[in-house]
Amino acid sequence: MIAATGPEAPVAVEQDLFTPLPFQVTAVRRETADTFTLRLRPPDGRPFSFRPGQFNMLYVFGVGEVAISISGVHPRTHDLEHTVRAVGYVTRALVRLHRGDMVGVRGPYGRGWPVEEARGRDVLIIAGGIGLAPLRPALRHLMAHRSNYERIVLLYGARTPRDLLYRLELERWRGRFDLHTFVTVDRGDEAWRGHIGVVTTLLPLAERLLDLRHAFVMMCGPEIMMRVAARELENRGVPPDQVFVSLERNMKCGVAMCGHCQLGPLFICQDGPVFPLSQVYTFMETREF
Repeated sequence: MIAATGPEAPVAVEQDLFTPLPFQVTAVRRETADTFTLRLRPPDGRPFSFRPGQFNMLYVFGVGEVAISISGVHPRTHDLEHTVRAVGYVTRALVRLHRGDMVGVRGPYGRGWPVEEARGRDVLIIAGGIGLAPLRPALRHLMAHRSNYERIVLLYGARTPRDLLYRLELERWRGRFDLHTFVTVDRGDEAWRGHIGVVTTLLPLAERLLDLRHAFVMMCGPEIMMRVAARELENRGVPPDQVFVSLERNMKCGVAMCGHCQLGPLFICQDGPVFPLSQVYTFMETREF
């Protein structure tokens, strides 16, 4: 495993690639109607090391295994966090777990966000829906090392106000003077007083704060959102090698052996899930089989 820098975790846990370690569920927090954050404690409480943007394979005993992005570490207990949307057989089993249950964990796997490459630069983070989860550790890293970066802007969009993740954390981010946070929803409700529209409609607000042509961009969300945002950024003169995206295709093994996540010459689990846009944009136009 690769040791992380910053607050996420200082020490690695030794593990065989194919043998899940038993992690104990210490909390299950509902984020939205179908999305939950699981808090998992490593064996013997040992810290878990990862890079922002990496993922783990989570195994529900007797049910199956699924790839889930690491969404952070609890600041007080240092338990590992994964934010899971219940959309399949295994993910529905994950969110039905209770405190004290055990989950098998393999990982971390994949290439993370290039937070070190962004040092000394303006950073724009664009998140759609549950795409905020894999970006959350990157944003936490940026804020923990705030003096290493110039202006930081977060654009976050969800379908409705009820679909917004990490509501309390969003409020804290919006209250910081050294982070510019803008939130939008596709459809508001009677209580919503914020911006309405897809997340790309927030780009003019970012342009007032950053020179996008020289900004470092990290982006995650539905692929259709990322394709539209990529075109909008290209129209604004942002070089594609300054834009990084996280892709989620059908990952099964996590170590590039099964071939399920192959995308052209790439394996998302091994070569990604974070890629420079210049490397994968043409493949993003290809439908998943």
